Amino acid sequence: MTDASPAPALARASDQADRAHPAPVIAIQGLHKAYGSLEVLKGVDVTAMPGQVIALIGSSGSGKSTLLRCCNLLEDSQQGEIVFDGEPVRWRGKGANRQPADRAQVARIRTNLSMVFQGFNLWSHMTVLQNVMEAPVTVLRHPRADVEARARDLLDKVGIGDKADVYPAQMSGGQQQRAAIARALCMQPRALLFDEPTSALDPELEQEVIRVIKALAREGRTMLIVTHDMTLAADVADHVIFLHQGLIEEEGTPEALFGAPRSPRLRQFLRTADDAPEAHAAAGS
Repeated sequence: MTDASPAPALARASDQADRAHPAPVIAIQGLHKAYGSLEVLKGVDVTAMPGQVIALIGSSGSGKSTLLRCCNLLEDSQQGEIVFDGEPVRWRGKGANRQPADRAQVARIRTNLSMVFQGFNLWSHMTVLQNVMEAPVTVLRHPRADVEARARDLLDKVGIGDKADVYPAQMSGGQQQRAAIARALCMQPRALLFDEPTSALDPELEQEVIRVIKALAREGRTMLIVTHDMTLAADVADHVIFLHQGLIEEEGTPEALFGAPRSPRLRQFLRTADDAPEAHAAAGS
């Protein structure tokens, strides 16, 4: 007797389609953000697919860090949509009065969007291991023994396994930033957000952190990276977005943006970035 029900076959076809066309991890559409009369973001669209690394570049004040903070819901935007893993953020109010309608949703999204800050933001009264373990234990309620094992593995992964029991003040800036990356990874997030992760470091320490970020990119981690380092953007990103005065001026592959920029503003920006790949050639084009 033939089974007339098409449900199993349809379910398999749907699963295959989902794998072939995965949903974006982050989808931002028409985002506006202002501080009083100062409009910082003027309608920005960003889509990050699973495993994609996006570099956000631009001059100071272009809106890069604000975009990242709005994405992580650390800042309330006045207009536009933010969708995480297919789930739209729910809002109440309009304009300057707009804010997330569901704080539980915000907390859930933040646990899946780990952010690494320019200033490390490690707790000075905790050891490195305690810093890395704190959020998974207290926020996610994961078993302490499991979290400790994961935290020690991550500290080894970023090259500071021997610093587990020291305090942040006893480490270099590069070591502290690598501890911050381990802390972000310990949450097992869907995406990592980096806000100028190397700008507070001298060149030697900067390379320590860049090596870790490159390794994460090779693993297929979904990442949004705000950076002043054009070489980092070229080496780790598969998509680069150039922001100018709150708008996306140009975007595309690193090869396109650094090798043959179309926008005069981007060409001018690259002229001032001494480390920009192909900057001097592009400036003359």
